Amino acid sequence: MRVAITSQNFRTITGHAGKTRRFMVFESDPGNEPVEMERIDLPRELSFHEFDGVGEHPLDSCDVVITQSCGFGFTRKLASRGIHVLVTSEGNPYLAARAVMHGEPLPAPDMRASHNHGHDHAGQGCGCHHD
Repeated sequence: MRVAITSQNFRTITGHAGKTRRFMVFESDPGNEPVEMERIDLPRELSFHEFDGVGEHPLDSCDVVITQSCGFGFTRKLASRGIHVLVTSEGNPYLAARAVMHGEPLPAPDMRASHNHGHDHAGQGCGCHHD
């Protein structure tokens, strides 16, 4: 199993997954301890907010993406690529990867977190929950 975790600082799980360009990727067989395999630092055009979905993407080899927040558009785009999205309040990437790989639940997301992403939709929408 390959698990990508949104982490703008490569230390903690961060939110707003659609604009995230940095991911920590863990790999393990179910029940085994996760190992960090790589760190991905995407160019802006490959963030899922910008990516048009055509062609391969560096996260295509992942089974799961873990984040602290995301909009429906992000979840929909990844589902179309066969990637399951999990949202959690957990801040430690290793603990989150370990929980998923051991079949354990993640802490629920912080529902007080806002989805204020600093752009208007100009009639186009970005897939976030208030479109």
